[in-house]
Amino acid sequence: MMERVRGRFIVLALTGSIAVYKMIELARRLVQAGATVQVVMSKGATEFVTPLTFQALTYRPVEVEMFAMQDERAAGHVAMGRQADVVVVAPATAHVLARLAHGFSDDLIATTVLATSAPVVVAPAMETHMWLNDATQANVRALRARGVRIVEPDTGPLASGEVGPGRLAAIERIASAIDDALAVSQTLAGRRVVVTAGPTIEAIDPVRFVSNRSSGKMGYAIAAAARDAGAEVTLITGPTALAAPAGVRTFPVESADDMKEAVLAQLPRADAVIMAAAIADYRPIERVTKKLKKKELGREMTVRMTENPDVLKAIVAARRPGTVVVGFKAETGDATAEASRMLRDKNLDLVVANDVADPRSGFGSDEDRVAFVSADGIEQLPLLAKSEVARRLVDKLAERLGQ
Repeated sequence: MMERVRGRFIVLALTGSIAVYKMIELARRLVQAGATVQVVMSKGATEFVTPLTFQALTYRPVEVEMFAMQDERAAGHVAMGRQADVVVVAPATAHVLARLAHGFSDDLIATTVLATSAPVVVAPAMETHMWLNDATQANVRALRARGVRIVEPDTGPLASGEVGPGRLAAIERIASAIDDALAVSQTLAGRRVVVTAGPTIEAIDPVRFVSNRSSGKMGYAIAAAARDAGAEVTLITGPTALAAPAGVRTFPVESADDMKEAVLAQLPRADAVIMAAAIADYRPIERVTKKLKKKELGREMTVRMTENPDVLKAIVAARRPGTVVVGFKAETGDATAEASRMLRDKNLDLVVANDVADPRSGFGSDEDRVAFVSADGIEQLPLLAKSEVARRLVDKLAERLGQ
């Protein structure tokens, strides 16, 4: 935990919530892990905990007033945001979320967030009804759309005496979000990456469809890893239960035809396409426009299917020179052999092979045991978290694009 904070400059912005006392422990852990921590407090925050407490922990003066900063540089309030490796706003009240979402710059915290190009982590804390209010949720969505990392509050006892969502996230979760934010690199800076994820569904009638077990977790992890490497990422996703990664353009689709059209539309601008989606091989020959009635079907139902277009082949045929295309091969047998065949037959740059017969790396799991198959050979990875597989795949992609 927090292995990436050593030597980093972290701005810890504290706002007027009773949960601000929990930030004492976070500040202590960050300093012990080797970070330089600059605490900024709103006037409201100083009503709960004195600035002297944080000054003693961080060995740095605490900033409160924008025009009374102890930073010796001109426009120190802007310089602090630019110097930061990450800005953390925690606890973030409903009022602060609204001000950040609407771009206010009337105090030191808001100005620091506006001035920084570093990742921003926000951990809200407030009464349940305030958190669930449509206005608050709209502000959270707006911040997420701009790439702000929201550490959603926990459910539990609140200062109001109620029990519900709104309790500041555990320090471990906030620390993990800071560590993840500092994982950002620039190996794909200036590159445009298209990622597909999830299943496709092929309609039988308005309520029934043919699909597969893909959860979309791998594709979403790849999209997030490519974003963290500095790429401009477009995620084209079949139906999933996952929240779209912050800072990633996301386009929902349903059928294989939808997926094909969406990817081809993005292809002229793409430097790389990573096809992690599980696209249906077949679709019903006929789609009925009204629900098929069980009493009309009888005891058996026959659905005649036809082959879907080969989306990967279409992409390879249409790509511009230099565009890297990565395929995925999920198998219940010899996944590596099938991936090698796929690499040759479809003229791909890389194939990720995954044996989904292993329950630890099957559909819906949070881990994968994969192999990277390319013309350079086969690299077998151990069982890893999907996020780590995604990070290693993005490293491979950066190497190829660099070549």
